[in-house]
Amino acid sequence: MTTASLQLTRDPHGRLRLTALDGGVHEGVVPVRAFPLAAPMEGIALMGTDGRELAWIDRLDDLPEATRELLEAELASREFMPEIHRLRQVSTFATPSTWTVETDRGETRFILKGEEDIRRLGTTGLLISDRHGVQYLIRDLSRLDRISRRLLDRFM
Repeated sequence: MTTASLQLTRDPHGRLRLTALDGGVHEGVVPVRAFPLAAPMEGIALMGTDGRELAWIDRLDDLPEATRELLEAELASREFMPEIHRLRQVSTFATPSTWTVETDRGETRFILKGEEDIRRLGTTGLLISDRHGVQYLIRDLSRLDRISRRLLDRFM
């Protein structure tokens, strides 16, 4: 199925509905990013309720605007990964420790269980998991302020 032939709508319950070229209708379609951090706008699979891939989208930008907006809204509602902009405070440099951070969704506190919960993403990014499994993203370490970088250095 080509991206031009994708027909996505919402059913009365708010779930995605995919209508194929042959007229087949698939209810409860779920979009899944193949590379959510490295290439979030590329490689989107539309999965059926049985876990099978119904369609593949090479690039979200190739879709008509209405379809792209619908998919972006659905992906945003499923993905929760706050982006850390600043570290305000760390309770202790031993783990577990309580971190107070500023994110793109406001200020929050979380507990870091151990240094192994901080993973590098490429050369500039970090993924930090709290004790509840919530993942926080730092896209570019160099964009953090000096104090935040100094606090992070103690754990890496």
